[in-house]
Formats: sequence, structure tokens, C-alpha cells
Amino acid sequence: MSEFRSLAGGVTTWAPPARPRRLKLSWEAMQSGDVRHLDRLARRLDQLGPVAVVDPLAGNLLGGGQSLGLGDPTRWAVTRLSGWEDIVFYGGGFGEYLPNSVGVEFVPEDRKGPDLFWQHPTWSGYPVTPGMVVTWWVPGLVASGAALSQLRIEWYDKAGALLSTATTEAPTVPMVRTVPASAAYARPAVRFAAEGVWLLGDSVLAVGDVSAALVAGDRPIGEGCPAFSVTRYSHVASEGNGALRDIGLELVEVSGP
Repeated sequence: MSEFRSLAGGVTTWAPPARPRRLKLSWEAMQSGDVRHLDRLARRLDQLGPVAVVDPLAGNLLGGGQSLGLGDPTRWAVTRLSGWEDIVFYGGGFGEYLPNSVGVEFVPEDRKGPDLFWQHPTWSGYPVTPGMVVTWWVPGLVASGAALSQLRIEWYDKAGALLSTATTEAPTVPMVRTVPASAAYARPAVRFAAEGVWLLGDSVLAVGDVSAALVAGDRPIGEGCPAFSVTRYSHVASEGNGALRDIGLELVEVSGP
């Protein structure tokens, strides 16, 4: 945010439309296996990037507006079963801070869809690692009385190929699942069982089992899980033990490679 003060005392403020975050990380006496992993990322030995940073203390990995059901409908994706618009967004397309309602226009006879997906802006889904526990829930749709038949999480590998899908037939309570082997991304979704229009509202994708807090009424706002580029990298031997390393990384949030 920048500020301009006129001679008359009036203040004008200006903020850029994009507000990239910066992150500094440092470790002392890191062991060689972890050093090699970070070294590959920082030097872009496997690909140009960007890199994913998953904060285990983040209350909600979804984007801020996305977690509140606000704004740009491209934050969500819709399956098309009828060849037409099976799900239509109302509201958010007219402004960044306007709430979205979802109108379900078509449900097949077998009730297998339509599905509404929460999209990550960079990758096939939200970055995860095998063995990690995640919680997924849509308390906003539940409170709106939406006709939901399932909560769903699709698991993707590093190349973006679909591995498997986890589901629950009890969408009125949070879904807690362990990330399977080879999975690198989680793509959360809901499946509708009937036509209608409902306010989208809050949604949560969190690291760990936070189901009790969510049922008790906690609604963490999305902190995001953005893509970063490494802009500075330091790598020195630890004092007193040359087999270990002190590592420093500086990163900036990006919207592309």
C-alpha cells in the first residue's frame, strides 16, 4: 500500500491489484538428505518451477475469497454431463467481493454428478505429500441446505494424472482422509443430488484432522497455498560440524513459471 498526502492534508492511498507475498526460511545444522532436497529446488534441477510451500499451521489452504465463496467463478470448475451448463454461478462474476450462489441446472438419473471443484490457480490441485492428513468440508453449502450427495477429493500425481478419488456419503460432517502414496495434489469437490440454487459460503481444506473444531463452529479464512519462486539461496557449513549445513531461502509468490 502506498500513500500520497496533498498540501491541503488530504490522503490518497493506492494498492496494486496483485499483492505477492514474500517468505524467508532458514535452518541450522540441516542433515544432508534435506539439504539435497532443498538444493534441487533452489537450483531448479528438476524443472523451472515454481515451488510449493505447504504451511502445516495454515488453518485453510484455499484462497481467501475462494474460502468465503466470493468473486471470480474461475476459482471453481464444473463437470459437464448434459452438454450445457450443469452448474451456474450467480453473483461473484459481477465483482471480486460479491458472494456466489450456485444454481444446479441438471442432475442425471443415476445421480452421479454434477460435481463442483475448488481449483488451485497454478497446479492440478492443492499440494500435499503422501501420509499427510487433510480435512475437507463445505459448511456454507451445508448451512444453505444444499442437496449434496458427496464430499470428494481427487488425488493427482506430480505429472497431473488422476490416481484415485476419496468420497464420503455424509457431506453434513467434515471429511478426513490420509493422502495416498504417489499423490502430489488434492482437488476437493462436492457432488449435488438435486436441482436448486444455494449460497456457496464458507469452505475449508486444512492440514490435519480439524473436524472437531469445524463442527464446533470454527471457520478459518483461506490463507492460500501459493506458488513461490526462490529468489535467494544461501548454503554454508554449520559451525563445528562440516557435515551439516545452514540453509537460507527467500521466496516470492508468483502467478506463473
